[in-house]
Amino acid sequence: MNFRMTIAAGLALALAGCTTVGPARNAVEARWNGQPAGTFFAQFGPPVSDVETGETTVYSWKGGYKTRRIPAEYEKGADGKRGKRISAARTEYLSCSVQLTVSSDYVIRSIRISGDRKRAEGPSWCEEFLGGAKTDAPKAG
Repeated sequence: MNFRMTIAAGLALALAGCTTVGPARNAVEARWNGQPAGTFFAQFGPPVSDVETGETTVYSWKGGYKTRRIPAEYEKGADGKRGKRISAARTEYLSCSVQLTVSSDYVIRSIRISGDRKRAEGPSWCEEFLGGAKTDAPKAG
């Protein structure tokens, strides 16, 4: 009887020590799930706030501030000339907000994007900034 209890307790401890990280839904999750939180904060700066919930801590982080100038777009005219303007030049003010759930051993168990700038084509700003996604520079028309 005592042997069975020891085995059951050992199995329960082994299963409790196993934590799995679900499949990544974006480049940020793919890059940071399972990584040390210290590495993230050393590279991108400290969190804005944190809330401890039992065995995990949820950190709120915001950063990646950038101003991006988007040139005007024009129709392609005859003989390679520039035609009618399709869209005016504009300025985008970019930033990224995420929530990191970190286990007691300071490993990122999940990272959720809570504020981001989506793009029609290519990665979002958070995916580009935190996930290491590379994009081509916008083409001037």
